[in-house]
Amino acid sequence: MKKREELEALRIPLEARTVRRKPWVWVVVVVLGVVTLVVTIRFLRHSKPWVSVVEAQAATGAGRPVVLNASGYVTPRRRATVAAKVTARVLEVRVEEGMRVEAGDVLAVLDASDAQKRLATAEAQVRVHQAAIQVLATELAEAERALDRQEKLRVAGVTSQQALDQAKTRVESLRAQLRQAEAAVRLAQAQVEQARQDVDNCIVRAPFAGIVVSKDAQPGEMVSPISAGGGFTRTGIATLVDMDSLEIEVDVNESYIARIRPGQTVEATLDAYPEWKIPATVRTVIPTADRQKATVKVRIALGVRDTRVLPDMGVKVAFLGEGENDFSPRVSIPAKALYEEAGQSAVYVLREGRLERRAVRVAERRADQVLLESGLLAGELVVVEAGGVLKDGMSVRVRR
Repeated sequence: MKKREELEALRIPLEARTVRRKPWVWVVVVVLGVVTLVVTIRFLRHSKPWVSVVEAQAATGAGRPVVLNASGYVTPRRRATVAAKVTARVLEVRVEEGMRVEAGDVLAVLDASDAQKRLATAEAQVRVHQAAIQVLATELAEAERALDRQEKLRVAGVTSQQALDQAKTRVESLRAQLRQAEAAVRLAQAQVEQARQDVDNCIVRAPFAGIVVSKDAQPGEMVSPISAGGGFTRTGIATLVDMDSLEIEVDVNESYIARIRPGQTVEATLDAYPEWKIPATVRTVIPTADRQKATVKVRIALGVRDTRVLPDMGVKVAFLGEGENDFSPRVSIPAKALYEEAGQSAVYVLREGRLERRAVRVAERRADQVLLESGLLAGELVVVEAGGVLKDGMSVRVRR
């Protein structure tokens, strides 16, 4: 009983075990929560969305009406797949795609062993015929001396007419054989020149200066000027393009061909560079129509030479008229920079890090570009892409 009382004395009362929290602790917790909420709201409210901008450009041919729009491709006037003139095996190809070559540069080297053997044979034939000429020339000289003796003997009445005739016949025969041998020498020399040409043809050279756009053969493959039909023989070594001869080729519906004339001003836009306006002019209208497509082919000369223009690129062209439809300056912007809100066209202009909503008037739409006749000046920065909803006066950051 006594031990129980001692144990009860050692037990901690329930009210002593309860921790009493002081009131100021709860105040601190509530204040920290409110501050965190306010900072989060202010951060979300004042965070700057990103935007991408472009510079508004003065429109090429501004003020001139577009009489026709068309699409086509960039094509070179000089394009050639260089092939070998002889059938042989490729030993070496010295060009790669994108390499520039000059006229006469070596593109490939072919196996010339067979051609060299034919050349050696032809040269030997020349020597054989030349030796035959020397033999015939010696025999002819002897026959002429014999004929001279027979003529003197005949005059003296010592020999017969038959002996004299035989001497004359031999001289004439040897002279004919000599002429034949000389002709054989000329033939053999011509065969030598042909064999030398065959050896030279084993060096494939560039016919004009240009860019290699295709490498069509590899070392070890057979090449031939004609197709073998089995797919194991190549007919070309490489394809060259004269980049200075690039032009635009479009098919115009024959119903609108009357609007096109040689020398007409054209504005071209490459699909790869929709913001770049290329000045051009109509070079020629091909005087024939395609009855299947009811179109007429038009060739357009580019007004600039630029490395960005590549063969077979897609291009859109606008044929411009002669007169002017108004005198107001125009600017060109990408179509994606234009916003249509409540039936009104507008753009967002970036000025000193903030957006300014600007109402504009659209004059003309060209492919991926829009011509504006008012509301925007050339050189101003317009938003073409954004990372959120845009508002007038919003502070933004420009994404590079």
